[in-house]
Amino acid sequence: MSDGITHVGLDAHQETIVVAALLPGTQAPVEDRLANAPETVARWVRRLRSRSAGEVVCAYEAGPLGYGLMRQLEALGVSCVVVAPALIPIKPGDRIKTDRRDARKLAELLRAGLLTPVHAPTPEQEAVRDLCRAREAAKGDEKRVKHRLSKFMLRRGLRWTLGRKMWTRAHLEWLRGRRLEHAADQATLDDHLLALEQLTSRLEALDAKLAAWAGEVPWAEPVGWLRCFRGIDTLTALSVVTELHDWRRFDTPRALMAYLGLVPSEHSSGSKERRGAITRAGNGRLRRLLIEAAWHSRHRPAVGFRLRERRRGQPPSVIAIADRAQHRLHARYQRLQARGKPHNKVVTAVARELVGFLWAALDPRDRRTTA
Repeated sequence: MSDGITHVGLDAHQETIVVAALLPGTQAPVEDRLANAPETVARWVRRLRSRSAGEVVCAYEAGPLGYGLMRQLEALGVSCVVVAPALIPIKPGDRIKTDRRDARKLAELLRAGLLTPVHAPTPEQEAVRDLCRAREAAKGDEKRVKHRLSKFMLRRGLRWTLGRKMWTRAHLEWLRGRRLEHAADQATLDDHLLALEQLTSRLEALDAKLAAWAGEVPWAEPVGWLRCFRGIDTLTALSVVTELHDWRRFDTPRALMAYLGLVPSEHSSGSKERRGAITRAGNGRLRRLLIEAAWHSRHRPAVGFRLRERRRGQPPSVIAIADRAQHRLHARYQRLQARGKPHNKVVTAVARELVGFLWAALDPRDRRTTA
């Protein structure tokens, strides 16, 4: 590593930060414990700079604190990286874990260049990403309320038999019209219906806000490109863009597939080659969204009215990529299904190839002209 650099490991918690600083030319770290408060961190930075005349580089593990500490240190003129906890080297025989040891370990690995940094979003990117996640959480709450309500009605012997689908307008009107014998049961039903109405209103409001953000710079252009693909509309496209932060950091589609955990795991040694299930590394939310989009490949290639409207005004090169994706992914789905592969494995394989087409559509090196 370069001479004159002070490497600092930070074991950061909600209340405290344990610090281990390796000064240039030293092997024993200078340790400290300080309160996790902006003024305390600022005083510690001034003290550290007085002891080290060169550059200072800090590192801490990604966790509940997010990127606030990193941004605070960078505002004070100190370089800081947030590292991926799952990719930190571990000694098999090490069975002792303390804050001091963790901070020292981070400093030593940072000096050796063995830490993998996490790509940090800008505050604006993080804000829109969290709004997408808030919508996902609200959708999950709605699903749980529907499950509780349907099972409550089943226990009371009331089944929906007037239509094939539940949670339609007719089904909800039927639920609201039920009058149960016991007052406590009626109160339970009313409470579940109220919770469902509130969540429906929340989802409508969140959808409107996300649609507005999807039309703003810098998200409007990549969201428009992704909406050219079958199975990807505004919410999915915006979630993909905000979860990736910056797709330019992936030099190849294989790198993006590996980041999403869609590549097979492998345990090979000598003449033996063993490949298993996908690694499931990286961003699980984004992986789930792409697998959901890949389910649309089971249908024959077609451009319906809604997809045609989404493609209006988009670059012809992106539309061509999306059309090639439809035909190739459908053929891939049919071929794997004919070989007797399980449906989930087939869709996962299709999702992996879909990632390659999305990378090609988002590749900034491709010069496009808008139709």
